[in-house]
Order: sequence, then structure tokens, then C-alpha cells
Amino acid sequence: MSTTTQILQSIPVDPLTGAISVPIYQTSTFVQEAPGVNKGYDYARTGNPTRATLENIIAQLEEGKVGAAFGSGLAAIDAVVKLLQSGDEILAVDDLYGGAFRLFTQIYQKFGITVNYVDSTNVENVFNAVTPKTKLIWIETPTNPTLKISDIAAIAKIARASGCWLCVDNTFASPALQKPLSLGADIVLHSATKYLGGHSDLIAGLVVTKDKELGERIRFIQNASGAILSPFDSFLVIRGIETLNLRIKQHCNSAQAVAEYLQEHPAVDKVFYPGLSSHPNHAIAKTQAKGFGGVVSFTLKTDTEEAAKGFVTSTGLFHLAESLGGVKSLVSHPASMTHKSIPAEKRKAAGVNDSLIRLSVGLEEAADLIKDLEQAFAKIKQEQLQTA
Repeated sequence: MSTTTQILQSIPVDPLTGAISVPIYQTSTFVQEAPGVNKGYDYARTGNPTRATLENIIAQLEEGKVGAAFGSGLAAIDAVVKLLQSGDEILAVDDLYGGAFRLFTQIYQKFGITVNYVDSTNVENVFNAVTPKTKLIWIETPTNPTLKISDIAAIAKIARASGCWLCVDNTFASPALQKPLSLGADIVLHSATKYLGGHSDLIAGLVVTKDKELGERIRFIQNASGAILSPFDSFLVIRGIETLNLRIKQHCNSAQAVAEYLQEHPAVDKVFYPGLSSHPNHAIAKTQAKGFGGVVSFTLKTDTEEAAKGFVTSTGLFHLAESLGGVKSLVSHPASMTHKSIPAEKRKAAGVNDSLIRLSVGLEEAADLIKDLEQAFAKIKQEQLQTA
């Protein structure tokens, strides 16, 4: 069965009315037949039919047991961290999303949860960094924004042997390309704001667990903490998932073309894209994913923040904005935008240099996007000549 067919079959027809689209149950509470006797729902924070449909869909697509939908990707991350207690340690990938870094260091560190960072592209680094206090290994693959790839299956073996959980942030790949639970991970997480929603019109987070009991613990945290996804936004994510596979194919094809163009450009120093044979983790990416995603990052030979900012303000089709995964192409400067909360020395050690630029390749024609990049390069070259 094709991925597109699997996705569409996972989205049910409404059994009550036969509606082909999932209904939006915009209600805060549900009438009960008697105290504690209801039709499966009592209060919308605890459960809502629209949200439940989304949670079931993502659990099916990620081949897990339990799904939970949150009001943002960070709310989803927060729920996973709440599985831990004071004295526990997280072992996290060094090239970490800035929001997760901020949450780990400025919120949970004061509660006695410590975080150690490691380059997880080398499995030995992970093995050597695990301690008896490590309860959670946290990886992104591909990472944001340098697109490092970690061997999920190998790290899952380390997690099992060490008695800790492996959580994989699958935002950049989506279940259309990669299924971490089938590779041995315990928890998979998404910022559904990105490829799952796909249209830059919602904020959402999703968690899926391989184990039912662990999933029920996440559900308890979801209800107790209350950071739930609204019915309307749940509907929007479902609507986005319907076209996920088709969109991902176009994102991947165009990103590959853009990466190959950048690799040959004289003003570019390094290109970060797993689909390039020059990428150090290209072989692993080929074995554990069906494609390489729609994000391309690169650094300029003029490694300054000024040069990067000059470039990101010179594009036309690539709109300067945070986020990624939407139908319209975006460009950002991580050092001053998504990763500004990370100390400069730690950020640079992870490969996020001052001139690094991240592209979210949308659904425009690849040739048009390359023309846009070409004119941006020409513009900053002209400006450099004028100021020389």
C-alpha cells in the first residue's frame, strides 16, 4: 500500500453523518446521561472527538500505540520532560532546536533535571556519555539547522541496554519519510506546525509512544497540565496530513535541486543537506529514511553575520521568517533568529556559524527558487563591491 493511500485510509469518514471531512466539535463540555455516564467524553480538556481523531491518525502513521496532541511543539516537548524527576539526566544532541535548549536549561535545570549534550552522529559518543542517571536520550534527525543525521536503530539499542527512553524529534522528516518507532525509539515527537500542518497557519505539537502504558502517562500529563490542541487546529492538522505525502515529494525534489545548485556556487562555503553524497551521514540517511526532506542550510565564504543578513533580506520567493515546512519557501538566519537563545560558543561548536542560512524549500518550482537565490547572491556581491 502506498504512503498516500495509508494516510488517506487513516482519516475516517464520520460515522454519525457520513461526512468525508472530520467534523470540528467546537464545544467545551459534553452532556452526561447521569453522573459519570457519558458517550466517551465529559470535558474538552480531557478529550475531544476532533482531537482524538488526529491523535489516532498520528499514532497509526508513526506505527505507535498512543498519540497526544498539544498546543505547540514546545508543549509536546514539555510533556515528555515531565516524565522525569529531579536528579534525572537528559542526553541530548548538541545541534538542538533553540526552543528545546531554552526549555531544558532555563526551566527544568532549576528543578534538578540536568542535560548533557553530545554529537550523536557518532554512536560511540552516545554510548560513552550515558550515565546511571540518564533517563532520556533526545535526538533530532535531521537536526535543526545543520541537518546532522543520527543512527536511530543503533542509539535505540544503547537506550534499551541503559534502561532509558529514546525520544526522536521527527519534525524535519515526518512519518512520510521516517518512522523512528519502527527503528526502536520509544517516543516520537513533532512540531505539527511544520510539515504535518503544512500551510503555515497553525501552531501544534504531537507525541506518539510505542508503549501503551507510557502513552497513558503522556495523556495524564496532557490532561493535568492542560496544554491541549484546539478542535479547529486539530482539524487543520488533519487537513494538512491528507496531502502530506504529495507535498513531501515536491519538497524533497526541489530541495535536492537547490542543494546541488548551492554546492557549486562560488560564494558558498558549506552546504548541509543529507541528500548530497558529500554529506557525512548520507549513507545512514539513505538506510533509515525514504527521502531527505525540504530543508537546506549553507554557510557563506564570507563568514559574518552581516553577510548572512544581507543575503536573507535580498531574496524574493524565499520569505524571511522563522518556521519551516509550509507551501511557501522561507529563509532564516538561525544565529539571530531560531537559535539566538543558545550561547554563541555552544552554538558555533554545534556548527551554527554566524553566516549559516537555513532554507525551507516550499512548493514553488525549483528553477524559480534557484533564480531567486541567484539574484540574491548577485545583489550582495554588488553591495560588497560598492563598499570595498
